[in-house]
Amino acid sequence: MTDGRSSEHNRSGERAGTLTAVGIAELVGGELRGEPSTVVDGVASLDRATPSQLSFLAQARYAPMLRDSHAGVVLVHRELADTPGDVASRVIVDEPHSAMLSVLPQLYPETEFLPGIHPTAVIGRGARIGAGVRLDEYVVIGEGASIGEGTWIGAHSSVGARATIGVKSRLFPDVTVYADSSIGERVILHSGVRIGSDGFGYVFRDGRHEKIPHVGRCIIGDDVEIGANTTIDRGSIDDTLIGSGTKIDNLVQVGHNVRIGRLCMIMAQVGIAGSARIGDGVVIAGQAGLGGHISIGDRARIGGQSGVFGDVPAGQEWSGYPARPHRESLRASAALVKLAGMMKRLEALLEQKDPR
Repeated sequence: MTDGRSSEHNRSGERAGTLTAVGIAELVGGELRGEPSTVVDGVASLDRATPSQLSFLAQARYAPMLRDSHAGVVLVHRELADTPGDVASRVIVDEPHSAMLSVLPQLYPETEFLPGIHPTAVIGRGARIGAGVRLDEYVVIGEGASIGEGTWIGAHSSVGARATIGVKSRLFPDVTVYADSSIGERVILHSGVRIGSDGFGYVFRDGRHEKIPHVGRCIIGDDVEIGANTTIDRGSIDDTLIGSGTKIDNLVQVGHNVRIGRLCMIMAQVGIAGSARIGDGVVIAGQAGLGGHISIGDRARIGGQSGVFGDVPAGQEWSGYPARPHRESLRASAALVKLAGMMKRLEALLEQKDPR
């Protein structure tokens, strides 16, 4: 093992990777301190790791955990290199999280991709299936749909009529892509994702809510990843657009006609109402709610649980409910805390003046 790597097969037949401490140091370009021959075959947190597992220490607040850790190898931030601890091997790096990205594929190799179409898959008339595609059990491909080369569609997923899926994309089990939707290249859709469903649009007429027909599309760019049970509506008369490189977490709702730019990060349980416009590089933290027809400028950041009802300028950080510039939101929250204390003192004064 001159490169510090080996492999074996586990009981399920999947390849299980192992690495030595010296192999990890070479792989990440780090400084090895301790035993070079320590072998690890998995990853765990500092408090749970065993001698056969790799862990990491990236922030000073977790430094005390290294003292009692049983990890075999630990990736340690350079500024924390001398943190007390009895682990067998430590590898000193500038960015432990980045180093971990290089190590994980070696310890947890991806499941081997074997192209083929399962006998239970249903392929509609005129559908185009590219070379090297894998369709698992009970996949349904609608009429006139197009599946790009090297794409893997998991069991019980459905791709509607005339929808397109780009090359080397991955749809996990139970994904639904509605008719006429367009998915780019190297897109990952996790289980339960719904792409291109009708938006929530009604007109009150003649004493009832009449549904507005949705005739727009849902268009997903390249290199997008969408988390489990996220729903992205199609446009009503316009298209819903998700820019290339954007990453969307689980349980997110994106309304009709929304346009999201490139390289955005949208975290769990965010709700984006119809026709909102979100620029490039925007970060929206968990459980934030964005009103309809608003604009979020490039590189803006929205804090968790914020309620955004107006436009946010580019590059600014907003938070709170209703959302406002972050510093202003912090001052408002502090004022509310002080107000509670002031009210208690005022009530005490009133009781003194009125002893009844």
